[in-house]
Amino acid sequence: MQVLTVGQVLSYLQSLLGADRLLGDIWISGEVSNLNRSAAGHAYFTLKDAKAQLRCVMFRSASARSGAYDNAEGLANGVAVVAHGRLAVYEARGDLQLVVDLVQPEGAGRQHLEFQRLRAKLEAEGLFDPARKRPLPRFPRRIGVVTSPRGAVLHDIQQVVGRRYPIVELVLAPCQVQGEGAAATIAAAVQKLNQRGDLDLIIVARGGGSLEELWPFNEETVARAIYASKAPVVSAVGHETDYTIADLVADVRAPTPSAAAAQAVPDRQELLRTLEAHRRRLQDGLGRLLAEQRRLVEGDARRAQAALPSPARLRQATDELLRELSAWVARSISQRRERLQGRLAHLQSLGPQSTLERGYALVYQGSDGRLVTSIGEVSAGAEVQVRVQDGAFPAQVSGPGEPNP
Repeated sequence: MQVLTVGQVLSYLQSLLGADRLLGDIWISGEVSNLNRSAAGHAYFTLKDAKAQLRCVMFRSASARSGAYDNAEGLANGVAVVAHGRLAVYEARGDLQLVVDLVQPEGAGRQHLEFQRLRAKLEAEGLFDPARKRPLPRFPRRIGVVTSPRGAVLHDIQQVVGRRYPIVELVLAPCQVQGEGAAATIAAAVQKLNQRGDLDLIIVARGGGSLEELWPFNEETVARAIYASKAPVVSAVGHETDYTIADLVADVRAPTPSAAAAQAVPDRQELLRTLEAHRRRLQDGLGRLLAEQRRLVEGDARRAQAALPSPARLRQATDELLRELSAWVARSISQRRERLQGRLAHLQSLGPQSTLERGYALVYQGSDGRLVTSIGEVSAGAEVQVRVQDGAFPAQVSGPGEPNP
């Protein structure tokens, strides 16, 4: 026999409730009673009908999203409401309770309740955060369009774009815009366009209709596809008064498909007017700049002309410079000639001929004519040539030489 503690039993019940898909995402209707609001902003109340009652808690974050505290029909004793949330066990007291994330007045339609629930959920996740919304490119080159290939919507977008900015290319991703399975085709079309990687923005559009007809654009799969889009998304679903989840998550919401096309592209007529205005301002500015530069150049020319010396003074100064230069060149040449003659005389005094003139003689070997510079280069009986100042004569070595003392 297995014996469990109270905590184990309640934890087991908590796990069962968390695993149950119905009890984890449930709508419950009833009358509000025993309403109590804590200082922290949480709301504690009971939902009851003729047969039973259920404790409920709505934490401050959930009540702020749903607007329950500001809505007189939201939470008040004796008011009939429909609450959305999940069933859980408060283990500290062993109470079964509904953790509420959305409250709506009883009598609201099923789709309205689902819209409010999904809106609160996605808002809590940050899908509607204005800080993440991206601006549209000013001059797009290629725009994806998610809509039905039949009907007036695509034609209206083509007409507006063709009139305002005809150089842009429209890439259609056809989808089903109403009926069963439409949400999956819309999400798939958005994903397919993002796979291209060459789109500047995407327009998700359809014409007006009833809440049921527009409902695919309130599906979570469409909202998440738009949120995950790499390119900015313009949502244009229905008419001006219609609002869908797709409008809330898109980067830009347009009241109609035609307005979406107008927001996506610039107006060429306005661009031409802007370019013409820029051209005129540029032309006027350049004209003023050239006139000012011309005045400056003319003033500089006048001042330069006034500062120039007279030709006569220039000729006189030039003649004086030429005379001084000629005299300097003559002196320089004379000085260099004197130094050169002195060096030549010195070199001549050191030459062999000058040495011979002073009584010396040069002895050459008779065999090869090499100059004898040492007694070791000749031996007794060797033939030599002796050169003196005025000529040369042959001689023969009579004996070994004697070294200098």
